[in-house]
Amino acid sequence: MDLAFTPEELAFREEVRGWIREHLDPALAAKVLGGLRLSKDDIQGWARTLGRQGWLAYRWPRAFGGPGWSVVQQHLFDEALAEAGAPPILPFGPVMVAPVIMAFGTPEQQRRFLPGIASGEVWWCQGYSEPGSGSDLASLRTRAERDGDHYIVNGQKTWTTLAQHADWIFCLVRTSTEGKPQTGISFLLIDMTSPGITVRPIRLLDGEYEVNEVWFDNVRVPVDNLIGEENKGWTYAKYLLSHERANIADVNRAKRELKRLKRLAQQCGVWDDLRLRDAIALLEVDIVALEMLVLRVLAAERSGKPALDIAALLKIRGSEIQQRLSELMMLVGGPLTLPYLEPALEGRWEGPYPGGDSALAPLAPRYFNLRKTTIYGGSNEVQRNIVAQTLLG
Repeated sequence: MDLAFTPEELAFREEVRGWIREHLDPALAAKVLGGLRLSKDDIQGWARTLGRQGWLAYRWPRAFGGPGWSVVQQHLFDEALAEAGAPPILPFGPVMVAPVIMAFGTPEQQRRFLPGIASGEVWWCQGYSEPGSGSDLASLRTRAERDGDHYIVNGQKTWTTLAQHADWIFCLVRTSTEGKPQTGISFLLIDMTSPGITVRPIRLLDGEYEVNEVWFDNVRVPVDNLIGEENKGWTYAKYLLSHERANIADVNRAKRELKRLKRLAQQCGVWDDLRLRDAIALLEVDIVALEMLVLRVLAAERSGKPALDIAALLKIRGSEIQQRLSELMMLVGGPLTLPYLEPALEGRWEGPYPGGDSALAPLAPRYFNLRKTTIYGGSNEVQRNIVAQTLLG
């Protein structure tokens, strides 16, 4: 196992870094590096910039319009984006639904949907979870009944991230009640402007409207929007979830946030506290270990060996590290993190900040927001069961 990057891979990383320096607005990078809120325009504007370069679809093969990069190049690209403070690439389109369309969609569906995803022009969201159907996704109840050339969809999805901005939603729907629950699920692509769709925002502890309820009331969806075969959606969902769980690990963002944690500790005058330094050192060791795990997967794929099926393990460790980072940042800031002022969270604060340093303003909202990371994408308790079954035997 060789975890070292080749000269060609290092040259690729420098090329990517140079392009990012040229195209990423420093003011936008400062918002990201400071943990401030990002607007829809911030996120989609950067996605369109990547799209014009052909890099939003950076994980795609050339056959579908991607750059055809190796898994190592993809990792180095992720790393360069994170360290520069680029806005996150929302995974719902390019990382999650696009591979499903490539693998199971018809040629017509691929021609219809993939270009808009690759360009960043079309915003997607995910319609999986329902009230009472989260980790037990097979119990979902949203129904899609065939009516000629359409399905009539009725039901509710919840915790739908950024659905208020979405143009399309990919949904798991129940098309049959025969046999096991998993066998009656289908995978539909639904236009969010369709009559009968209602989006209701859910206000989170951090004050954001990041997630939503999505209601379907006799929504007509063309049968042409069915991916693959009817009642085979569970297979496609599992394929998609492996991409989501590996993406949640996000080791490069953890490395960036570790640097931010150290900066805040120095700004707040607590860097010399040995107990705090011990906690930061332990966290850093775990981040390095997570990165080594990711690199092991990349090394296996580069050498042609079977890839390690560790999406569940990456999800567990990555989500827990994100929470620990936020907890230590709160510890560093102490009570000075408490003032909750919208302008400070958006980088518009002028004058003295009642909590001291306005750089501390995003810490409490971020802490509250990240409580969900060990639940979404399949709760960590369920992921531990998967690890036990698939890796330990």
